[in-house]
Amino acid sequence: MRMNLEQIRDALGAVGTLGGADMTVPSGVQTDSRCVRDGELFFCISGERFDGHTFAAEVLEKGACAVVAERPPFSMDEMQDRQDRPVLIVPDTVAALGRLALHHRMGASAVVTGITGTAGKTTVKELLAHVLSVRGATARNHLNRNNQIGLPLSMLAATGDERFWVMEAGISQAADMDELGSVLRPDLAVVLNVGQGHLSGLGDKGVAHYKARLLKHIARGGVGLVSADYPDLLAEARKNCGELRLFSAVDPAVPYFCEYAGPAGEGRGLYRVRLESREFETEAPFRGAYGAENVIAVAAAAHILGLTSAEIAEGLRTAELPQQRFNCRRYGRWLVIDDTYNANPLSAGRMVESTAENACGEPVVFVMGEMLELGEAAAQAHTELGRALGRACPAAVFWKGGHGGHVQEGLHAEGWNGPFVPVADAGAFLRAFGALGIASGTVLFKGSRSNRLETFAEAFCSAVQNGQEGR
Repeated sequence: MRMNLEQIRDALGAVGTLGGADMTVPSGVQTDSRCVRDGELFFCISGERFDGHTFAAEVLEKGACAVVAERPPFSMDEMQDRQDRPVLIVPDTVAALGRLALHHRMGASAVVTGITGTAGKTTVKELLAHVLSVRGATARNHLNRNNQIGLPLSMLAATGDERFWVMEAGISQAADMDELGSVLRPDLAVVLNVGQGHLSGLGDKGVAHYKARLLKHIARGGVGLVSADYPDLLAEARKNCGELRLFSAVDPAVPYFCEYAGPAGEGRGLYRVRLESREFETEAPFRGAYGAENVIAVAAAAHILGLTSAEIAEGLRTAELPQQRFNCRRYGRWLVIDDTYNANPLSAGRMVESTAENACGEPVVFVMGEMLELGEAAAQAHTELGRALGRACPAAVFWKGGHGGHVQEGLHAEGWNGPFVPVADAGAFLRAFGALGIASGTVLFKGSRSNRLETFAEAFCSAVQNGQEGR
């Protein structure tokens, strides 16, 4: 971002004094007082646990060039001491952050891609950014900073001179996508898939309705790219977008199509891709049929943005997955699959299926956690997850959180009656695991974010390295 404080004040419609710093160009934008660096513009945001206004004096002492606030952040005495420090007042600092990001986006030269979906959007965003980087500088959100604070910060962190921006939008409430889409204004909007997720906030009109709202905010002359494999999504997409392209991992008649061709090494798969009349094979850093959806979404988007088949194939072959997303690592006699970042019915079912394939007939252990924000669908969703686990014929299932009874119902419905072990923490998990006497195999760690199953994975890997996993 290359705007001075006067331009920022005008873009935000803010009031307040600039203290003679009108021409100062902030070195960055920050909302976390702990991370403020010299010259940054600080937005005072009120959250559930902290109010950024209480840190205004602190960030100025740290070198912030100005603060944006919803009310005067200092007492009258402090104001007398800080008359030379710029303070801009706006009605809503979160909305102002988005407005500033939009202003920056409209002046940027980059082609902007927006990505949303229920499962895999961070993976697709990271892979697409990697593939596009062969053509020029590419900016993206850091991991899943995809909400009304994280997305604008990611946009403002870009210079605007990049060739591409690849940004994901994550939603949990009905108004979220309109708020994010109106800030991002993508040239290419990708809706990867839809499934049960955040139903407590999106259940009234359905997930497809709200995910497809991203298409409503495509910039003039832009394109929508949507999976044809979800009828409800396709119907909603057609309501919101005139220029729509389709991809599929199911229907070969769709112009952009991909299918899984088999394993290509531990944790890697081979995929056959067709982009209209062009066909090729490529490796990708995941394994299983579910990965075809990710591959074709990336390949189709890159094709629309002008890349060749050779560039796309090479980009997918050399890509790596972000942390806590199907990260496969060998620890002694165990293949550990860490997919702990989050979980919903769609992503959890896919990971169970893929893990069973990766195991190649060796024992499989599932360490799973409750899937949250499913509202009235929670009981049925956990029963269906139990059925998926049962079909994988695991050596054992460890469970953290609620709905364990529903998971067991699903397991029993598939005729599975092996060890089902509820665990509350990593220590209890390791003790229970050691008691089973399983010497080798594949173990998947997967659950909603609040389960913190990454601590289980870390403890298990440490125990394996120390030769203590079976004790």
